[in-house]
Amino acid sequence: MSWFRFLIQLCGLLLVTTCTTTTDSQSLLSRSFGPAQQGRRASDYHAESDRGMVVAAHPLASAAGAAMLSRGGNAIDAAVATSFVISVVRPQSTGLGGGGFMLYHDQARKRQRIFDFRERAPMKANATMFINDRGDYKNVFFNGQQVKDPAIVGHLSVAVPGLVKGLVEIHRELGKLKLNEVIAPAIDAASKGFPVYPSLAKEIKEREQWLQLYPGSRQIFFKDGKPLEAGQKLVQSDLAETLKLIAATGYRDFYEGETSKKIVSEIKKGGGVLDTTDLRSYRMIERVPVSSYYRGHRVVSMPPPSSGGVHIIEMLNMLEQKDLSKLHPRGATYLHYLAEVMRRAFADRAKEMGDPDFVDIPTHRLTSKAYAKNLAASIDPQKVTPSSTMGLSAPTGESPSTSHISVMDQWGNAVATTQTVNYSFGSCVVAVGTGVVLNDEMDDFTTKPGGSNAFGLVTGPKNDIAPGKTPLSSMSPTMILDKKGQVELVAGSPGGPRIINAVLQTITNVIDFKMSLLDAVHATRIHHQWMPDTLRYENNALDDDTKKRLTAIGHALTPIETVGDVQAISRDSSGMIHGVSDIRSDGKPATP
Repeated sequence: MSWFRFLIQLCGLLLVTTCTTTTDSQSLLSRSFGPAQQGRRASDYHAESDRGMVVAAHPLASAAGAAMLSRGGNAIDAAVATSFVISVVRPQSTGLGGGGFMLYHDQARKRQRIFDFRERAPMKANATMFINDRGDYKNVFFNGQQVKDPAIVGHLSVAVPGLVKGLVEIHRELGKLKLNEVIAPAIDAASKGFPVYPSLAKEIKEREQWLQLYPGSRQIFFKDGKPLEAGQKLVQSDLAETLKLIAATGYRDFYEGETSKKIVSEIKKGGGVLDTTDLRSYRMIERVPVSSYYRGHRVVSMPPPSSGGVHIIEMLNMLEQKDLSKLHPRGATYLHYLAEVMRRAFADRAKEMGDPDFVDIPTHRLTSKAYAKNLAASIDPQKVTPSSTMGLSAPTGESPSTSHISVMDQWGNAVATTQTVNYSFGSCVVAVGTGVVLNDEMDDFTTKPGGSNAFGLVTGPKNDIAPGKTPLSSMSPTMILDKKGQVELVAGSPGGPRIINAVLQTITNVIDFKMSLLDAVHATRIHHQWMPDTLRYENNALDDDTKKRLTAIGHALTPIETVGDVQAISRDSSGMIHGVSDIRSDGKPATP
C-alpha cells in the first residue's frame, strides 16, 4: 500500500463538517465555522495517547508525523515528516520556498534548542528597493500587468528560502529514521494529489488575480482556466520531483543544483534580486531561547528575530501583576487589562525589534519582571491609553497564512515549529518546473518608511532591509515546562501578529483559568496590536453588556472572524498526552 493511501485511510477522508449554532461566548466548539468544519465533532479536534502526539493544520500532515512515531522515530522525525507534508497540502501557508523557526526540547538532556531557518534578504537587496524618489511603491510590471505592491506580490518580494536546508540539517543531526523514509509521505501526497478543501479553495479564489498572472502558479492551481474548487484534486507533479531530489541529495540540489537554477531563472523573469550566490550561501542559525517563569511554570519561546517569544514573556510578566483567577475570562475587567497589556507590548515591538545580528535588541529589559511591573502600573483600570500617545497610526490587513506543528514523542522530547511563505501563497509565484511556491518575506521588513506590512504592523528602522538580514517575525513556537523539567504544554499558531496573542491566551487559559486543553484552545479570543488602535474580538466573543462596558472606557471594538489557529499538546500529571487542533482551521491531531 502506498504512503498516500495509508495516510488517507489513517485520517479518514477528511475535512467535511457542520455547523451547530448556539450562542456561547466561551467556546467556539458550539458555533458555526463554515463548510470546512461540516460534520465534525468536538472529539475530532482532540486526541490522547501515552505514546506520542502530532498536531498540525491538516489531517494528512498529522498522520504522516504519527506514522514516523509508530515506526520508532522520534519527535524530530515526526516534525520533519509533518513539515514536508504540510508544505504540500497547505501551499497557501507554507512550503519549500519559505522558512520558519523550530523549538526543540531534548528530554534526556533537559535542554531546549532554537533553530532559525527563516528567509533572509538577498545580498542585492537594499532599504529603498521597493520605493521611488517620491517615497511611493515603484511601478513593477509582469507580462504587461502592473503589480501594485511589489513587496507582497511578485519576484522582487522573494527572500532566500530556508525551510529545506533547516529541516534537512536538523533531521541529519537529531533524527533517527532515514531522510527518504521521512519525506516519502510528502512525495506521495504531491504526486497522487488530494481533495481541495474549502479554505484552500477560498484562498485560491482570493488570490486568483495574481496566481493566474504567473505561469507556474496558473499551471497548478487552475483547471481549464478556472480556480480549483473544493472537492477537485490538487496534483503537484513538479513538487513531487523536487521532493524526490531532496530525499536523494538532502538540501544540495535545492540550493546548488538544478532546482536552484530553476528558482533563480524564475526570479530573473520578474526582475527579482535573489541569485545563485544567495542560495549557495544560505545558513541556518542556532539561537538561544528566551525564557522566564510565569506563576511557577517555566516559559520557553522564540528569541529575535522573532518578536513572539519576547512579547509573550513581556505580556505574561504584566499579567502576573494581577490574580487573574479571580476574574471572569470574558469579563470587561479582564479583557480591558489584557488589551492594555497587548497594546504596550506591540508598541515595544514596533520600536525595539529587528534582527539581533544587525541591530541591538533590549531583550533582557523587555523580558524583565521589573520592566513589566512598571508597564502594568501605567494601566488605568477605568480608561484606555490611546495608542496615538505612543506613535503613528497605520492601515490594517491580516491573513491566516503560516502554519504551526506541535509534536511530542514517547520519550518526552517535543517540537514546536512555525513555518511560512508569509502572505497567502507568498509572492504568488511558483518557480516553473519545481512546484515551489516562493515566499514574499521581504514584506516583513520595513519596506516603506512610516508604512505597514500586509498584516497592518508598523516597524521602525531596526527592521529596515539590509543584505543578508532576517526580517522581523511574529512566529511564536512556545513550550511550558514543569518544575521537573518536563514539557507540560506545546503551542503555536499562524496569523501574522495575531499569533502572539493567540498563544498568550492559550497559556493563560490553561494556567490561570484552569481550562482543559480543548477548552483553552477553543475559548474565544481578542487581539490588540497597538496600531491600528482598535480592540478586535472574535464574532460572538463578547456579550452586549461587555461591549458596552469596554466602549464606555474608550475601546474601539472591531469584530473579526478568527484570532489564530492554535495547534497544541499538553501532558497531564498521569503522563497522558493530549493533542488539540483548533476548530478555526482544518487540522486534526494524530497518535502513533
